[in-house]
Amino acid sequence: MTPMRRHRSGPGRPAVGANIPRKEGPGKVTGSALYVDDIVMPGMLHGATVRSTVAAGRILGIEFDPAFDWSDVTVVTHRDIPGRNVVALIEDDQPVLAADEVRHAEEPVLLLACADRERLLAAVRAVTIRCQPLDPVLTIEDSLAAGRVIREPGNVFKKFLIQCGDVDRAMAKAHRVVERTYRVGHQEHVYIENNGVIAYLEQNGGVVVRGSLQCPYYVHRALTGIMGLPEKRVRVVQTVTGGGFGGKEEYPSMIAAHAALLARKSGRPVKLVYDRAEDMAATTKRHPAIVRHRTAVAADGTLLAQDIDVVMDAGAYLTLSPVVLSRGTLHAAGPYRCPNVRIRSRAVATNTPPNGAFRGFGAPQTLFAAELQMDHIAEVLGLDPVALRRHNMYRVGDGMPTTQVLRESVGAAEVLDLALRESGYARRRKAAEAHNRKARARTSGPRRTRGVGLSLVMHGGGFTGSGEAKLASVAAVELGPDGRPNVLAASTDIGQGAITVFAQLAADALHVSPDIVDVAQPDTSAVPNSGPTVASRTTMVVGKLVAEAAAGIRDRLWAYDPKGWKDDAGYLRVARRFVAEHRGLREDRAYRQPAGLRWDDDTYTGDAYGCFSWACNVVEVEVDLDTGEVRPIEVVAAVDIGKAVHPRLAEGQVEGGITQALGWALLEEVRTRDGRMINNQLTNYIIPTTVDTPPIRTLLVEAPYSQGPWGAKGLGELPMDGPAPAVVAALRQATGAWFDEIPVTPERVLAALERQAEEVGA
Repeated sequence: MTPMRRHRSGPGRPAVGANIPRKEGPGKVTGSALYVDDIVMPGMLHGATVRSTVAAGRILGIEFDPAFDWSDVTVVTHRDIPGRNVVALIEDDQPVLAADEVRHAEEPVLLLACADRERLLAAVRAVTIRCQPLDPVLTIEDSLAAGRVIREPGNVFKKFLIQCGDVDRAMAKAHRVVERTYRVGHQEHVYIENNGVIAYLEQNGGVVVRGSLQCPYYVHRALTGIMGLPEKRVRVVQTVTGGGFGGKEEYPSMIAAHAALLARKSGRPVKLVYDRAEDMAATTKRHPAIVRHRTAVAADGTLLAQDIDVVMDAGAYLTLSPVVLSRGTLHAAGPYRCPNVRIRSRAVATNTPPNGAFRGFGAPQTLFAAELQMDHIAEVLGLDPVALRRHNMYRVGDGMPTTQVLRESVGAAEVLDLALRESGYARRRKAAEAHNRKARARTSGPRRTRGVGLSLVMHGGGFTGSGEAKLASVAAVELGPDGRPNVLAASTDIGQGAITVFAQLAADALHVSPDIVDVAQPDTSAVPNSGPTVASRTTMVVGKLVAEAAAGIRDRLWAYDPKGWKDDAGYLRVARRFVAEHRGLREDRAYRQPAGLRWDDDTYTGDAYGCFSWACNVVEVEVDLDTGEVRPIEVVAAVDIGKAVHPRLAEGQVEGGITQALGWALLEEVRTRDGRMINNQLTNYIIPTTVDTPPIRTLLVEAPYSQGPWGAKGLGELPMDGPAPAVVAALRQATGAWFDEIPVTPERVLAALERQAEEVGA
């Protein structure tokens, strides 16, 4: 059950729902918080990675420049790995260090360490990896053609099929069938802090890794196999982390292994921190995708059938592509009921750096296509796109393509109505039309048009299907000798405010103030495995476990002293007495799947997620018809997250996600040559700055989820899903052109305007 507030005296105002100061804020503001590159250890070496320069090839040999003095340089090859040369994840296909072949440019082949950074960089330049190049497979189209198979069967890593009803029959009887293909590209995470770790050995031969990461137990599992050590002799500690967005979910296992191997061979601590260029070139990115839609509709806009094909570029190794593809597949039909649906999806192999987790986890790619398809349908039928959405959107009791029935907490109508009203959508669309007539008629001076677009999206919270049950997360709360509660969880704070939210949830369950609640540093030797910090699950799933564990502490203390407490001082007196008499107090709570949820992995049917969060985005843009520049003017976002535990942090998540999504839609284009990223620096990989970010109005809607703590649902990924299609819808009004591929760069805008002019001339 969701922990509920009892009618007992407490410290006053509840913490949940309040904008309390961030628990970790003072340390970051004063500089006392230590990021991994701030840490210095006695005798520490600096590490570096020597990488492949070709996208595909057989390794013929490694040459070390004899003119270079190698005496103080530690060298590690695949032969120095004491355990298995594989980064354990979903599938054991990615090597720690390439041995015989390379499958992508920037693949790690050799490791070096030296006390002097300048000599280390010179040492990297003094190594030559000799390769026999092979013809690389660099695009989705090349992979599907299977001219060269780099992964059996047929370059396909993973595929899914979801189907309900009779799609072909519905297509044959439809009033219209609308077909369209959509494309999205890579996106770089651009977290503020680059990937970095420090590794060192313990006296018992164990290894300790401290690093900037999201999922300590992922790294722990990978290291036990690579280092050939039992679990108890591997320790992973998260340092203060400057952002992740999914980019520090699986990749830290790789860099941690490299640092640990160098520490093992040198016998000294090794710090391995990427610079920005290496981080951008070598680490994972958002999966590019091609999504094809065929939609059968009735004359009134009722969706009769959807036939959807999704192909994602996984890169050279599997990493997390199956779960990214899974979530993308499950969201591909959008937030709309339809009786006949067929969704086919594949993740294919290419000779490019592996793609991995990124905020939204596959859903932004497919929801971009789903929302634009609704706009195309509206245009083909001559219907209002808002009315079309309202006619088809999910409501409580509706069934989904997986046969899941939406039983509760369906906020689609609420977010749509609120966003329309608060943005003045209809009024602004009309004003934009009047503005554009004047702008297009102008013969001198700037010609700037405007457009207003809208999107409606949903996002499933937590692991898919039976994932949470299999993960079996555990969180705990224990009392120290001073009686202060300490939250124990492996879920990390990567800037989103998890430390503060955990303190709020524990405080309200205990009836104390968050000021006296501590949250332990994630350390695999000290905290239980609460699962990874991904999938919009930290508050909804792990936060609930924290609240339940804290409620268990409260009940034990109330049984010990039925008088309870009226304030923090009273609580501490009771807690200290209990701890002194009983030598401590700790309550653990493990995840229990809510009753009524069912899922079949073989047929991919059932309850994909316990609940969904919902969002409606209204975006207004301005377009310079002479330069092609697109400037977002304002974004209004209504989001249903069940309960805002900390409203200001929630608004910050929405604003950050929207800004990231605007960059994906308009600016961020990964450029490659021969499988290598060539704009891997922030001078030519363009992201939104404060100057580019428009005013963002966040409207919080609370449709509580019965199984979330105080009704809370997932939030972190939802803001990424909706802005891109809303931008393209706004561009349709501003330019008269459709953009079915993002990013919509100025070059693409000018090309579309030129095509329009040619068509008018013809």
